[in-house]
Amino acid sequence: MSRDPLVLERVIGDVLDPFTRTTTLRVTYSSCRVVNNGKDFKPSQVVNQPKVEIGGNDLRSFYTLVMLDPDAPSPSDPSLKEYLHWLVTDIPGTTGANFGHEMMCYESPRPSCGIHRYVFVLFEQIGRETVCCPAWRQNFNTREFAENYNLGSPVAALYFNCQRESGWGGRRLSL
Repeated sequence: MSRDPLVLERVIGDVLDPFTRTTTLRVTYSSCRVVNNGKDFKPSQVVNQPKVEIGGNDLRSFYTLVMLDPDAPSPSDPSLKEYLHWLVTDIPGTTGANFGHEMMCYESPRPSCGIHRYVFVLFEQIGRETVCCPAWRQNFNTREFAENYNLGSPVAALYFNCQRESGWGGRRLSL
């Protein structure tokens, strides 16, 4: 049995096929909150776009970063899966997402029910300006997206868990 958190939490299976990581991917939210596989975040901790650092061999390699929620709108009924939260293309190797072309702006996680997995997937592009923006966020399909734009297998992936802030929503007593 694999001990890889991406396998254990079904990111590989639900979102991705098995792949070999060949590039480093580091995602950090404000206040030095580094994303590690399976780490728990509150929505208030991931409101702002994270800093994303990408490895790679040189500036002539370009990457696409996808952030998605495979559990939207709820883990028990993911009818909107995969919900696309962010898409950045043409990121030069050895730099970060801020050097790329933001195709779909960052939308912060706001899970309303259950624990959601938020997945960052990094692909190496075959060239610059080879990836187009999808028409909508809901029902994004990472596998089809990669196939349509000849991205091949991911070169890196990370995920974190997020659920609504305690005390949000729920029943309120009327006095």
